Amino acid sequence: MAFGFRWILSLALALVAATAVAKPAGTVELEGVRFADRLELDGRGFAVNCLALLRYKRVFRAYVAALYLGDGVSPAQVLGDVPKRLELSYFWDLEGDDIGKAGDEMLARNVDAETLTRLRPRLERLNALYEDVKPGDRYSLTYLPGVGTELALNDTRKGVIEGADFAAAYFRIWLGDNPIDASFRDELLHCEAARRRGTAKNLTGDGSALD
Repeated sequence: MAFGFRWILSLALALVAATAVAKPAGTVELEGVRFADRLELDGRGFAVNCLALLRYKRVFRAYVAALYLGDGVSPAQVLGDVPKRLELSYFWDLEGDDIGKAGDEMLARNVDAETLTRLRPRLERLNALYEDVKPGDRYSLTYLPGVGTELALNDTRKGVIEGADFAAAYFRIWLGDNPIDASFRDELLHCEAARRRGTAKNLTGDGSALD
């Protein structure tokens, strides 16, 4: 009887331990924020390339981002006319107007004045779509060639802005030559695990592979 009880107790403890360390299949995680490792959008496959944490003033966590690329797309092509998606999961309360204004400032650092003037009507349409966010909310920007750039909040579509030229410019805010943060850009594009494995499954925040 005692042996049977100990066996049952040991089995129960083993199951509890296994549950504690188990990770959901098909997800990647950084700073406690999980993202799907693959997505199907409008009939197209996307794979997560890398995750990165953006810090404000190098101290305070602002948001975690996941960069997705269409199947067969390499990071070197990210600013071209290719399928891509950026998801941003926020740690702070932010007003929609502030998100739009910050985007305007960063875009002006990445395109010339003529391009900014040409994009201005579409940029204002996008800025009007931004709503306030609270911790845990998630914006996504998804570009599909021939369709445009979709803005969604917590997977609810807010609108679509047409044009490959708009997407090429707007994604430069995070991925261009003068991004919001160079180390953040580099982590999204060139994390070590993605180079070693060709996938971001089992990716940690420092770019190393999980066991």
